[in-house]
Amino acid sequence: MGKAIVVKKKAGTAKAGIKKASGALSVEVAGIKFKNPVLTASGTFGYGIEFAPYTDLNLLGGIVVKGLSLRPREGNPGPRIVETPCGMLNAIGLQNVGVDAFIKEKLPLLKKYKTRVIANIFGETIEDYAEVASRLEDAGGVDAIEVNISCPNVKKGGIVFGTDPKEAFKVISKVRSSTGLPVITKLSPNVTDIKVMVRAVEDAGTDAISLINTLTGMVVDVEKRRPVLATATGGLSGPAIRPVAVRMVWQAASVAKTPIIGMGGIMTAKDALEFIIAGASAVQVGTANFVDPDAAAKIVSGIEDYVKRHSTTVRELIGSLKM
Repeated sequence: MGKAIVVKKKAGTAKAGIKKASGALSVEVAGIKFKNPVLTASGTFGYGIEFAPYTDLNLLGGIVVKGLSLRPREGNPGPRIVETPCGMLNAIGLQNVGVDAFIKEKLPLLKKYKTRVIANIFGETIEDYAEVASRLEDAGGVDAIEVNISCPNVKKGGIVFGTDPKEAFKVISKVRSSTGLPVITKLSPNVTDIKVMVRAVEDAGTDAISLINTLTGMVVDVEKRRPVLATATGGLSGPAIRPVAVRMVWQAASVAKTPIIGMGGIMTAKDALEFIIAGASAVQVGTANFVDPDAAAKIVSGIEDYVKRHSTTVRELIGSLKM
């Protein structure tokens, strides 16, 4: 990803390039109308409000907040992030303030913006997931819930919900019965057949699917002969994983009955359009936010330029890949 980044506190530079969202950019996912298809990915944009000094949040289609758990979580010890060729490896450990603090301290600030708010949730048990989902619905101001199933079920000996279709079905079924909010299931790429997982969560009642979550990776310090990360392995994100992500979105879309939200190494509008043409109805921008906090807004502007040049709409581009 290159040299260290110095962020200057300045309003979003993409604002001048984006007019009021036109009908050509709007999409509908899980029954929610988004003014444009560009969302920020969970874990890369804080709780949204932290980026307000650097970009215009109102230009975004939506903000997916940092993953929320039933109780506050400190995350993993450091070092827990390392740069890799064309990406980064992280093992933050899902550090967050907890759902109650989010509702009390963060959500009221987000309600001031004309941008969809999606709460990403996770848990160590199925009951945890259900309780967090229920509390968020009662709070108001959240448009949908994204369920991160790339977490181990402590009651099942640590088996990861997102790698076992039966476990995925159970947790999504429970969340679905615990809230009236639209449910988006975030799938892990660390599976043999993504189509099996798509069918499992759709059978459980998910309203949409987002993918991919990070790939598992490892970096070794050859001088110390030790892993760089304290946890040894972490989640690989950034441009290096984009071809894998596009392939998996295309495969998922080939069998999915629900809308797909694509993510994985999106840095530019061209990258985002790859996902949309492959079958995604919307996209999430993640690692790019660390490089440029105004990246998502610039991607909206680039997509707008594209649809104007081609006299089309985002809706017409979804799944338009020619084979």
